[in-house]
Amino acid sequence: MSLHVDIRKRLGSFTLDAAFTAERGIISLLGASGCGKSMTLKCIAGIEKPDEGVIELDGRMLFDSSKGINLPPQARRVGYLFQNYALFPNMTVRQNILCGLNREKDRAVKEKRLREIVKMMQLEGLEGRKPAQLSGGQQQRVALARILVNDPQILLLDEPFSALDGHLRDSLKVEMRDLLERFGREVLMVTHDRNEAYNMSREIAVMDAGRLLTIKPTKALFADPGSVQAAILTGCKNIARARKLDEHLVEVPEWDIRLETKQRVGDGLCAVGLRAHYFNPSAAQNRFPVRFVEEMEEPFETIIHFRYASQSESSPAVWWRLAKDKKPPQFPAELGIAAANILLLYE
Repeated sequence: MSLHVDIRKRLGSFTLDAAFTAERGIISLLGASGCGKSMTLKCIAGIEKPDEGVIELDGRMLFDSSKGINLPPQARRVGYLFQNYALFPNMTVRQNILCGLNREKDRAVKEKRLREIVKMMQLEGLEGRKPAQLSGGQQQRVALARILVNDPQILLLDEPFSALDGHLRDSLKVEMRDLLERFGREVLMVTHDRNEAYNMSREIAVMDAGRLLTIKPTKALFADPGSVQAAILTGCKNIARARKLDEHLVEVPEWDIRLETKQRVGDGLCAVGLRAHYFNPSAAQNRFPVRFVEEMEEPFETIIHFRYASQSESSPAVWWRLAKDKKPPQFPAELGIAAANILLLYE
């Protein structure tokens, strides 16, 4: 199965322009709040209508502006999980799940599907409870059960963990990922949390101001984000303007250094990124004198801010993040970073 999206929709100060194809597995739409992620899901589900374009699911056209096709949400076979789960507060777990089967007339079929999904979602014994009597994780499973009981062709998740506290959110990620893998079809998940996207997804599509900047396998995106915005969204703390000097050499005026790169430098280079974990006092490559600025302590890591020897005091300090047990007894006079760890960023 596959989902093909190529749509445009005017959204206030910018235009949503989303074009991608999703194959089997979990794909995350990663981006800041207000960039068009949730609107993309709503257009796929039929809750919102694009201004133009096409949406095709497994060879079936859900929307085609040129042909006047715009299937209603109930005809799309798309499951949509809202951020707040949208459970009916006065209904029991059983009643909420059965709402997903309101088009099924055969009572025996309804009961069979209900038993199957309750077992699959580990909700046995909770059928008579109302949402207020459930934990956040249980509410999430009921909301998913209500969607999955109707056998959707694709599942759309809009910030599925945002309604949960931090501890519960972390404990449910693995459970949710395993469940979605058993679902065995396309899952499109919206998130602004890079760790969530990394933990849950086979691929990540990065969005910014309505544009889909790139879509890559998860580990490939973090290794080579490709653009400044993608680098920011994947957690890169050190980004500076740069210019190409040679096929494997760039100049960073703000830091007053030149960096050798393993990756070939393209002509459209605009910046470089250095991840905070990649600095090493013993690294031979890209090794330069540095001066200490300040230190911040976290529960399990230390963040050291430094500047390169000739770096202006007015420019932001560079981040070096390391485990507490790896912290050197005194700040080193020089730091290096491997050529393979230089992120080349383009417009």
